Amino acid sequence: MSHIDVNLKYVSYIIAPLLVTICLMSLFSAQPKIDYKDYAVTSEFFDYSVSQTISSNITENKNSEVLFLDNSYVAFKEAIAFKESQGKYAVINTLGYLGKYQFGVSTLEVLGIKNPQKFLKSPALQEKAFLANTKRNKWVLRRDIKRFVGKKIDGIRVTESGILAAAHLAGPGSVKRYLRSYGALGFADAYGTDITSYMRKFSGYDTSFVIPDQKSKVNLFE
Repeated sequence: MSHIDVNLKYVSYIIAPLLVTICLMSLFSAQPKIDYKDYAVTSEFFDYSVSQTISSNITENKNSEVLFLDNSYVAFKEAIAFKESQGKYAVINTLGYLGKYQFGVSTLEVLGIKNPQKFLKSPALQEKAFLANTKRNKWVLRRDIKRFVGKKIDGIRVTESGILAAAHLAGPGSVKRYLRSYGALGFADAYGTDITSYMRKFSGYDTSFVIPDQKSKVNLFE
């Protein structure tokens, strides 16, 4: 066997596996790459403003960029939104309540919103409405919050966030009657959801971010 034959034999042992490797690499590189960050809930998903004093309750994993809401105001409002509409802005229920937080038209008018169609199409407007309404409810219930937080009614420890969630469901007047009667005067909506269930489900969130405001309205021009 000549030296040329021997060299060609060794070259074939080297080139053949190399060609197989190149083919496999081109095959895998042709597959679309998945960016798993597209499937994470990040801080940019939420429309909110949180003061520096509250931001300590919100932590972010810098490696995954996934937001951990803990018991913050944002966690509070998103939990209510999921219960009300599964967090969907365009929802209208069978009773005509609108949007992510299921507002009635009369409540929107109190908050300065007179165009329900525009409201339904604007996530930013819906977020502003929730905060404005919560500020108003907190002002109405300010004395009851001070009096009842920490006490137990129907076996449930009363918290500020539970009171505010119940006010979103039933209105502050109904919550005031419920608290002052120690649960004797209850309320349930048309679907059977009552104040007690909201007091329990949404207890323990930090709603100190919400400043009581008797005349709170949505600024339509911001």
